[in-house]
Amino acid sequence: METNELDNPEHYINREISLMEFNDRVLAQARDKGIPLLERLNYLCISSSNLDEFFEVRVASVLQMLKMDSGAVSTDGLTPNEQLDAICKKAHVLVEEQYRVLNEMILPELEEHDIRFVRRDKWSSTQKKWLEKFFNVELLPILTPMGLDSAHPFPRILNKSLNFIIAMTGKDAFGRNSGRAILQVPRALSRVIQLPQDETDSGSYDFVFLSSIIHAFVEKLFNGMTVKSCHQFRVTRNSDFFVDEDAIDDLLHAVEGELLMRNYGDEVRMEIDENCPEETILFLKERFRIHADRVFQAKGPVNLSRLQSINNLIDRPDLKFPPFNSYIAPQLGRKKNIFDAIKKQDILLHHPYESFRPVVEFLRQAATDPNVLAIKQTVYRAGIDSPIVAALVKAARAGKEVTVVIELRARFDEKENIGLASKLQEAAVHVVYGVVGYKTHAKMCLVLRKEGKKLCNYVHLGTGNYHPKTARLYTDYGLFSCDKELGEDVRRIFAQLTSLGKVTKLNKLLQSPFTLHKGVLDKIEREIQNKKNGKSAKIIIKVNAIVEEESIRALYRASQAGVKVKLIVRGVCCLRPGVKGLSDNIEVRSIIGRFLEHTRVYAFSNNDEWEVYASSADLMDRNMFRRVEAFFPIDSKKLHDRVMNDLDCYLKDNSQTWLLQSDGSYLQAKPKEGEEVFIVQNELLKSFQ
Repeated sequence: METNELDNPEHYINREISLMEFNDRVLAQARDKGIPLLERLNYLCISSSNLDEFFEVRVASVLQMLKMDSGAVSTDGLTPNEQLDAICKKAHVLVEEQYRVLNEMILPELEEHDIRFVRRDKWSSTQKKWLEKFFNVELLPILTPMGLDSAHPFPRILNKSLNFIIAMTGKDAFGRNSGRAILQVPRALSRVIQLPQDETDSGSYDFVFLSSIIHAFVEKLFNGMTVKSCHQFRVTRNSDFFVDEDAIDDLLHAVEGELLMRNYGDEVRMEIDENCPEETILFLKERFRIHADRVFQAKGPVNLSRLQSINNLIDRPDLKFPPFNSYIAPQLGRKKNIFDAIKKQDILLHHPYESFRPVVEFLRQAATDPNVLAIKQTVYRAGIDSPIVAALVKAARAGKEVTVVIELRARFDEKENIGLASKLQEAAVHVVYGVVGYKTHAKMCLVLRKEGKKLCNYVHLGTGNYHPKTARLYTDYGLFSCDKELGEDVRRIFAQLTSLGKVTKLNKLLQSPFTLHKGVLDKIEREIQNKKNGKSAKIIIKVNAIVEEESIRALYRASQAGVKVKLIVRGVCCLRPGVKGLSDNIEVRSIIGRFLEHTRVYAFSNNDEWEVYASSADLMDRNMFRRVEAFFPIDSKKLHDRVMNDLDCYLKDNSQTWLLQSDGSYLQAKPKEGEEVFIVQNELLKSFQ
């Protein structure tokens, strides 16, 4: 195939449609009766929150492109209008399926297990009496409906808030009769209310939707008037804020300013009760200037993701994944000196199968060790009340030199990171807000320790965030090492981030936006040349997304040369496998399971002298060119073999694997006749128990 054929739009899958395919795979988990029921509800909620973010960020960017350049064409040959049409069609099918799964599968099956969502028309007199009292005491004082008239214009609707549009007849105390009112429900209110068993003669797990309670008693908010109709709706807004890099002199204040506007960005989607009259829908569409394609009628609560809250209210272990204890190697126990352990050998942790606690312990011991002189750390997402942050604060107060590069623009964690930055600065930590124009996404920690007359560098490099909670939910690798060259590389990157120094040559690490992209391309090219020269050639890459065009073209060339390419891609994949003469030798699979696959691993055969790297970077333009990322080698033979064994396990999975077809669709793998079920995440869990 000619080189220019590699640019043929037909050979690329649209990024946005690929992302929606991922959400389809998540929703498929909610239909899988082999998964515990409450976990299936959880997958349904995740698919809903994923779709929220998809509209807030991805659809918003397509709409923005439509305004800026309606004739622009994406890699797959679609204009913004064509992308929008395809997105909306697929989104409507997805939403229809979400509510079908909720109403026809999840809710009836929950009821079989005595977990009920009691509808308004099924309330007993005792339940109705209690709910009316709940409305009068808990809701009535804080709900503020707004009548629509010349003195009360249509209110600004918060992003993703629960709202009601109410039609009324009659006149209020001042003789006004606008006919309509808007009620915005405070976000602090739980969207699901558990009925007290003893006061309402209800079951142990009987719940009522907040929207049902408001609907039932809404007339109490309009004294002397008659409510004709009441319908819930929700508006999703553009949440991807913009910081003008050329016009700011204080990144913190710029991000704070943009955060204030996030709740009131441009409208990108409206969800509304399916029973709402067409006249009312038309009224809201005109107010929000939303095209009919982006109006979704809900056959249930307009925000399915809020149903996730009941998981913590229900004590039914039989309906949840079995609990597990993350493994802690004996040499990394709390009373062990972690620096002695790292000095003996590199240590690789595979979360959540292995505990995140040693990472916290690494910093705790560094904070109190009199030989530790300095700590340098990147923070992208850390979580509220982070033990990592607590350890850094403790170290600074103990007189150690502590420097933290905190990324203020970690999407949807900006406010939290601003708070963390303030907390660290109050403890005299040196805080740097990354580099304007480049998100600091690398996961690095460096501890400088005086040992005799030498200064030793101890490093932790990871594929995931320094976040103990997500370390229980996401699969990630973390490497501890005191390798001299690796430590020096990490120190040099921190020097770049904090002192604005020039790019310096690194020993072992590849770093974006400088050497990572070229380095990956060079390694792919080496496999191509090895294959042409009759040597062994193979590539295995496990990432969250493959989007970057030049990398895709390089993988196509590798396939054409006969290199076997195995790709394990959790989410978006714009590469089209299985195309004759182009990608016959490429296989793409996605693993959807109990844990969110988050490890990024790049393995190159190098004529059977396998090179294995882990990274914070996916094969995306942003990771290669607009972020600071680290790409680090797994040099230890023992650890290298372990990672390769893990990759083999992922390639053996025959139950939670979805195989990408050349038309862009995915088919779930199934065990062949006589073949045993192999679920990679279960096998990895077993290996550490």
